Amino acid sequence: MCGIAGCRWNTVSALVDQGTLDRMTDSLQHRGPDDRGTYLKHYDNGGGIALGHRRLSIIDLAGGRQPIPNEDETVWITFNGEIYNYVELRQELISKGHKFRTNSDTETIVHLYEEEGIECLQRLRGMFAFALWDAKKQTLFMARDRLGQKPLVYCQQKDRLLFGSEVKAILQAPGVDREVDKEAIDLYLTYGYVPHDKTMFAGINKLPPGCYAVYSQDKLTVKRYWNPDFDTENSDDLTTIRERLKEKLDDAVRLRLRSDVPLGAFLSGGIDSTVIVGLMQDNLPHPTKTFTIGFPIAGYDESGFAKEAADHLKTEHHSFQVESDFIENVNSKLAWYFDEPFADSSSIPTYLVSQITSQHVKVAMTGDGGDELFCGYDRYSTFHKLGAFDAIPASIRSVIGSKFWGNLLPDVNRESSILRRLLFRMQSIGQSVDRRYANWITHFHQKQKQALYHKDYFSLTTEFTPEEFVAGPIRNSKSRPTGTRAMHADLQTYLPCDLLTKVDITSMANGLECRSPFLDHHVVEYALSIPFHQQCKGTSVKPMLSETFAKYFPPKLQNRPKMGFRVPLDDWFRGPLREFARDIILDPQAIDRGYFQRQSLETMLEDHISGRWNHGDRIWSLVCLELWHKRFIDAEMIPVSVEEHQPVSAIS
Repeated sequence: MCGIAGCRWNTVSALVDQGTLDRMTDSLQHRGPDDRGTYLKHYDNGGGIALGHRRLSIIDLAGGRQPIPNEDETVWITFNGEIYNYVELRQELISKGHKFRTNSDTETIVHLYEEEGIECLQRLRGMFAFALWDAKKQTLFMARDRLGQKPLVYCQQKDRLLFGSEVKAILQAPGVDREVDKEAIDLYLTYGYVPHDKTMFAGINKLPPGCYAVYSQDKLTVKRYWNPDFDTENSDDLTTIRERLKEKLDDAVRLRLRSDVPLGAFLSGGIDSTVIVGLMQDNLPHPTKTFTIGFPIAGYDESGFAKEAADHLKTEHHSFQVESDFIENVNSKLAWYFDEPFADSSSIPTYLVSQITSQHVKVAMTGDGGDELFCGYDRYSTFHKLGAFDAIPASIRSVIGSKFWGNLLPDVNRESSILRRLLFRMQSIGQSVDRRYANWITHFHQKQKQALYHKDYFSLTTEFTPEEFVAGPIRNSKSRPTGTRAMHADLQTYLPCDLLTKVDITSMANGLECRSPFLDHHVVEYALSIPFHQQCKGTSVKPMLSETFAKYFPPKLQNRPKMGFRVPLDDWFRGPLREFARDIILDPQAIDRGYFQRQSLETMLEDHISGRWNHGDRIWSLVCLELWHKRFIDAEMIPVSVEEHQPVSAIS
């Protein structure tokens, strides 16, 4: 697990020198604190290649330094991630005559590329982002894993292409503008993150999950290499489905136990993490070290459930608690790590649990992906039920969903109003399936954004449709039930752009590698085929997992509703963080940016404090947006390391 950066240039005027490559690489030191390596080559035609690497040593501690070449040094790679089937691939390649100079998984990719070219991606089982230089073809080949567990961003300019694990690496290169992408702001407010392939910086893009890019002769081509089947449904009986799922997930866990350093796991006491820890216990000769974070507010605290799971599975368990003042200590730090505004407040406890875990182990297993693959969110069931109305003629549904009903109902201007929730569902019925789900999961709805925006900024967004990012994937599986279609949409959008980004950034900030067995593509492709009626049964919580792996759960946890790794923002923004939020959002410099009307912001804050509405997540998203501006737009330069912070007193 590492950080990568570099550049391919075609003319002398666009080159990256050693000093710039060092700055790009050093800005990723948190991702790879153990070692640093660079490769810089100038060609007679004025072109050249620069590859940089920061290493977190997990496999082949002594010999796996990067960048790594092939035998004659005509192919070089800088790599971030883990290839879990590298042992099997290595043996195959050696039998074909390839000579290995290391025992690392990284070198496997170099030789596999020599054998199969770009098609080598189909053979890789793992999480990865890499840049590979083919000197004979004068081609830069970049790729990202199927689910988007590892990030890769790039910036195409005249006569060169810059790339890195994080945007901050690209910003170290002279000649890279820090211009805000106005559409990205609208996307961010809609989802709480900036979807691929955009970033918050105009001209800098994310390589989407499951895609590769080839840069040759000043031309960049991006293509998708992984296209799972979203439409075919499994016809096997339930017993067979459970047995095959058990085999595939056990194999995924077993492969991810390959490591030359100690492993542990995040454990919340929820179904996903408990299943993963249970499988680890079955495959390890010693107790697994498990870690969890708690809050002093009961509705947000899972630490008690985690302890019950740990006691049942007999793990070596560690638990810690966080208080509200941790936000003020860490918010600016997280703004630097994320490179762009990121509104998922669970990044705070994820950062903290990563920090604590990294003091004991270097690798941690997670349950990421379990919700999107096995019907873990209540919205899937609700969305599925609303889908029954789609059989009604569109003309009748348009009447049911008419905004006219809002004028007849009594006061619906309180978020807790039952009538308000009823009205929202009625209006959803009148929408197409794709627009219904897009509107269902948005952070700020269109009317809420319009009420906030300054009129000059609003005019820039009128021809832009941010909901299309989620609506598109909904349309990819038209033959499946609506609940399944929602799960598949989240797998392609919310999972890589929010959840996996959060885990990657917060864990790497602490020099910790996270592995997610549910995201093994063999597990994913099988789970996609499971019928919705097997995934969602009455009041059962994730029955496919909880019943298949029942032995891992004490009775009290087997059907426990999902709580989520949430932060009590609604309480904190009415109490200890009330002035903190006001000071940031209503700062004159923030207002002068021209995005929002001050009066609208004040109204939002007042509605939240009064309890009429819970705007906790929205307030947090605006706080993160302004902190990002201060870090990345207002600053004269982007430092290569985050400023030192005092130890967090909120940890107990």
